[in-house]
Formats: sequence, C-alpha cells, structure tokens
Amino acid sequence: MTDQEFTACAKRYLDMVYRIALNWFGPPQRADAEDAAQNTMLRLYRTDTAFESEDHLRYWLARVTLNECKRLSSSLWRLRTVPLDACPEPVFSDPGRQTLFQEVMSLPGKYRVPLYLYYYEGYSVEEVGQLMGLKPSTVQTRLARGREKLKKILMEE
Repeated sequence: MTDQEFTACAKRYLDMVYRIALNWFGPPQRADAEDAAQNTMLRLYRTDTAFESEDHLRYWLARVTLNECKRLSSSLWRLRTVPLDACPEPVFSDPGRQTLFQEVMSLPGKYRVPLYLYYYEGYSVEEVGQLMGLKPSTVQTRLARGREKLKKILMEE
C-alpha cells in the first residue's frame, strides 16, 4: 500500500475504526479507544494484504479493531489505570435518537457491541458474528436480548 493509498484509507475509515473502539471501551475510556484506533491504522500501514474490494478493506479494519480492543482490554497495564473523563457523545438531531443511543451505550458490552455494529455501523448478522468470533445464531440472540433490555429500560422511563 502506497502512502497516498494509506492516507486516502485513513481519511475514509479512521472515524469508523475509532467509533468501533470507543463502543468497545465505552465513553469513559476514550484514550484506550484512541490507542486501539491508532494501532489499527498502524497495522493497515504495515500490512501487505491485497484487498479485493472496499468491503474487504472495511471488514478487515473492523476485525483488526475488535482484536486490538480485546488485546488492550486484557493488558495488565490497563487493569491498573483509572478511566479518563467521559468524552462527548455523538449528537443526533432527534432527541429520541440521542436518548436511544445513550441507553444502548449503557448496556453491557455483550449486547452493546453487537447492537452498535448492526444498527449504527450497518454490518449484517453474519458479519457481526465473524467480527466478534460468534455464530450468527448467537449474534441474533444477543441482538434480541439487547433489544428486550432496551425496551424494558425505555418503558420504565
């Protein structure tokens, strides 16, 4: 990959990579999400993989981002640190969508990450399963349970 190709890819996909990492770690760990996004882009720069299409590149970036998040989550250094201040959340024009996004972010990661990848990043159930190393049926179950938890939370409010 040439420097120009990398720069174009970074401009196009860095925001997506960062959002996936931020979703994994949650807003209070913005620095960890930044580290994961930076490491992912470094891997892209160093890779000699020939990408077949834009979808292949996008999938590869999402997979590497999730793997990097898992690696950073399990590091001993991270376990000894204190989370940084919360980062600002994305702003939606509709207050209902903003509330829904906040509630999605409050769910446990087991449900939050599949919901985010499926609804906010537009991945299919099969793709989410491949990205997270889960069977599609497991992803469907987590999506259904996550929606049920959201419904219960929103009905209480």
